[in-house]
Amino acid sequence: MFVRIVKMTFDATKIEQFLENFNENKTKIRNFEGCRLLELYKDKNEPTIFFTYSYWDSEKHLNNYRNSELFKAVWAKTKILFSDKPEAWSVDKLESLS
Repeated sequence: MFVRIVKMTFDATKIEQFLENFNENKTKIRNFEGCRLLELYKDKNEPTIFFTYSYWDSEKHLNNYRNSELFKAVWAKTKILFSDKPEAWSVDKLESLS
């Protein structure tokens, strides 16, 4: 399992715009070929910081998404809302305990 984690810090006045864009596109992203899970988190102490976790079958599937028109459209509307540079990590899931 390949996991992509993205940390995004938004201008406080632009959070609603981000959430609207995310809600409009979350099902399309989740249903993109190779995407197994999509999660959105908000930091407990800093309400302008959000994280997305997306689980992919492979790095190739993630790259197909990142090169898609869907990603380009979503990212174009998202990146203009940031108050700080986003950070991203690609990790391999080793274990999960429930």
